[in-house]
This record gives sequence, C-alpha cells and structure tokens, in this order.
Amino acid sequence: MQRKLLLEHIDVPGIQSYDVYRSKGGYASVEKALKTMTPDAVVEEVKKSGLRGRGGAGFPTGMKWSFLAKPEGVPRYLVCNADESEPGTFKDRYLMQHIPHLLIEGMITSSFALGAHTSYIYVRGEFFYIIRILEKAIAEAYKNGWLGKNIQGSGFDHDIYVHPGAGAYICGEETALLESLEGKRGNPRIKPPFPAVKGLYDCPTVVNNVETISAVVPIINNGGEAYAAIGIGKSTGTKLISASGHIKKPGVYEIEMGLTVEEFIYSDALCGGILNDKKLKAVVAGGSSVPILPAELILKTASGEPRLMSYESLADGGFATGTMLGSGGFIVMDESASIVHNLYTFTRFYHHESCGQCSPCREGTSWMEKILHKILEGHGTISDIDLLWDIQRKIEGNTICPLGDAAAWPVASAIRHFRPEFEAYVNNPKQQLEVSYYNHCHNLASAVV
Repeated sequence: MQRKLLLEHIDVPGIQSYDVYRSKGGYASVEKALKTMTPDAVVEEVKKSGLRGRGGAGFPTGMKWSFLAKPEGVPRYLVCNADESEPGTFKDRYLMQHIPHLLIEGMITSSFALGAHTSYIYVRGEFFYIIRILEKAIAEAYKNGWLGKNIQGSGFDHDIYVHPGAGAYICGEETALLESLEGKRGNPRIKPPFPAVKGLYDCPTVVNNVETISAVVPIINNGGEAYAAIGIGKSTGTKLISASGHIKKPGVYEIEMGLTVEEFIYSDALCGGILNDKKLKAVVAGGSSVPILPAELILKTASGEPRLMSYESLADGGFATGTMLGSGGFIVMDESASIVHNLYTFTRFYHHESCGQCSPCREGTSWMEKILHKILEGHGTISDIDLLWDIQRKIEGNTICPLGDAAAWPVASAIRHFRPEFEAYVNNPKQQLEVSYYNHCHNLASAVV
C-alpha cells in the first residue's frame, strides 16, 4: 500500500474548508515551526529530507533555500510557481483545487524559514476557478490568525497574494515568471544573477513549485529523517504523478519513490493497465519536454533492470536509453498511437509558446513544426528526417532558458527510438495515413463507449 503524505485527506468531505482542514491536523507545521524552531532549523529539516524540486528540475530544495542571499534591510520573497502549463501535467491544479490549505500552510512555514514576510502564488491564468479557491482559503487563514501581523503571537508577519498568470508556457520558467509578476513581458532573464541574489524587484527570491512547497508540511510535522526514509536513494519521499493517455484509470496518484514503472502502469490500484487491453507502445514519463521511451526501455533499463519511478532510475542510460522524471506528467501510448503525430502536436505547442527571444528556439521550433507537418501530410523525404535531427541538435543548449531543450529532446528521442515509423510515413504515406485515421476513429469510438 502506497503511503500518502500530500493526498492523505484528499477525499475527506469539506477538506477545502478551513474548519475541516484544521480538524485533520492542518497548520500544525506552522505551529511547530513558529513556536519550537528557528528558521535555520526548518531549513535543516528540509535538507535532511532530501526533498528535490517537484516542478521538473529535481534540484535539492534545502540547498536552493540555503543559497538565498540575506543582505540587511532588503526584503526577501517566496514565490510559488503554480503556472502549470506542461502538457500532460495537472497534479498541482488537482492539489490546489481539492486541498488549498495545504499549499497555504506550506507557504507560511517555508516563508518563516526564508525570512520572507511577503509571498506570491503565481497561478496559470486559465485556472481562474483555482484562483478563487485559493483566495477563499487565504481569507480563511487571515480570519483564523495564520496570516497577517504577529501570526499566533509569534512575532512573525506574513502576507500571501495570488497573481493570475499571463497565459504563456514560458512564464513557468522562474525568471520569466518573475518578469511577469513585475508586470513585464514574460521573457527569461540571463543568469547570473540568479533569483536567490536578485529576483523579484531585484530582491533575494526563492521560486518553488506547488508540490515542493506542500511537501514542506509533512517534512516539518514528521521530521526530515522520516521523510527521507520513504523512497529510494536520493529520490526520497512521495511524488504526485499525472497519469493520462491510453490507460484504464487516468488521474493523479501519489506514489512512493522507487515503485516500478510496470507496477505503476499495470496495478489495479493505480493506472489499471492499458486501455482495451492493447499493447504498450511508448511512454512520456515526465511531461511533454522529456524524451519518449519505447515499451521495452520504459519497463526495463538497457541493462535489463526493472525501471523505477525515481529520478535516478528513469535517467539511467542518459538520453540514449533513458528519460527524466520531470514534472511527473506520465503519458501512456498504446500500439495504435502515432509517434509522429504526437511529436507534431508537441512541436506545434513549443513553436507557439516560444517567446522568440533566442533565434535557435524561435526559428528551430518553427522549422521542426513545418517539417513534421510535411511528413504527416505524406510529402516528406528521408532527408527531412535527417534535417529534423540536425535542427534539434542546434537548438539544444543554445538558448537562455530550457524551453529550447524542451522542444528538442522529444524530437531527438522520437527519431532515435522510432525512426522506422518516420520512414514509413515517407516510403508508404498512403497506408500510414489510412492506419492513423482508422486508429484515431477507433479510439474516439472507444472513448464514447
């Protein structure tokens, strides 16, 4: 049975409300931190926990916090990145919708540790209903003395503001988010300086993801060592996974790190296996920006070891035979899926969302979209496949922010593992298009049934 730390009370009726959340132990981490701990002690517990950023980067959270500059007389900020725009990822939205006070509690405890008296939750603009839910929860927290001046008589002051996003994927990048929060166009900043030194309003700032901040609550309540005891190796604790695609039970799952990928996909308690009992073809394990893997490499590593749901195991083999945990957007594809069509969808998205600041990304995503469309329409050549490979290679590592890499990696992995499918679209386009059309219609019919 998988232990739950974040979603333990998710099904309790009325858990959205303060009274119910409080009755289930809510705000205990704030009480413990403010009354029995110093800010440095909170940071130390987070370090002990081994918590890594749950937004995709996987950087140790406690270490990130320790980088925060603390010049005298200069305010510090905590910014929550709730601009969840990665295709295939929806776990942060789910958490905020169903248990908003968990995030609010995590924000207060984390802000105390960082010495931040003001924090912001930057929410994807399309999530207008989430903004209303958060605003209601924040108002309840103020009413009950968990926000504002002299919280619970501790002497610590703190305010939280919700800021609607600018409707752009690029604003999920932390420096672009800060630009947008300041009322500017959401273009990524050149680093250094890093946000820990010059962030929001040129002040020291920590930017953390929703799940990361929420995980601080059980860490402080139970202790960093208890959190570190869950999981495997450097992949400690639990992880929220957004599971979608050709599976019987799509949804958000909280799993202990170290679960096998095979069990996650096929267990009745989790994804329930492949829809209509078809064969597994491929998996995008961490959101649209990570390399896609064929069935044989997602279930086992190249050395034949069972692939685990952890940072290290999913990355085993590098990009040649491995992938990334990323944001936990787990997209499953069965034998009917067209890898080429899926890749075109991703590439079109990245072209649309490129801010245009870096020419390799701006021009490269445009050309990849055009070439993939040409192949899909049955007009492609073998040289087009080679050109795709060449373009993605020139994008990767040559942009200010990781969006260029995010656009390049799916293209590289799709060609690396599924080149025969690309060649089939070139050599026998009519048959390939007919098969794709049939599978599309069949999947639609199955969905209706």
